[in-house]
Amino acid sequence: MPTTLSYYFSTNPPYFLCIAALLAGLACGSAFETTLRELVAVRGPESMTLERLNIQVPYLGITISVGFFLGAGLEIFGFPPGFAYAVALPLTLGSAYFVWRQLGKLLVELERGGSAAMDLDRYEE
Repeated sequence: MPTTLSYYFSTNPPYFLCIAALLAGLACGSAFETTLRELVAVRGPESMTLERLNIQVPYLGITISVGFFLGAGLEIFGFPPGFAYAVALPLTLGSAYFVWRQLGKLLVELERGGSAAMDLDRYEE
């Protein structure tokens, strides 16, 4: 008896969702960059923290749009939607957590030592 393999072929891959998520990510990234520049330019003790809502909202937008972009991209390459978003969710949340944590550490170093703390070339001999 021949066995039939069932493959998932989407009749309508989510190209629009992929492009929309990319554009949303770029818009949120631009807002995040502007907010972060303002945060660093002020350099007050209360301003060098990531607990402020005006920096968290654009970062959340970036995270959501990256998740949709990754999920839609996996769907375009032929993965079923459930699997695509099941893979995209932990990758997106894990990456967002580690980037957020690293950004917090960099802001603490910037607050302690100014921009010289960010100069990585000074460690070369």
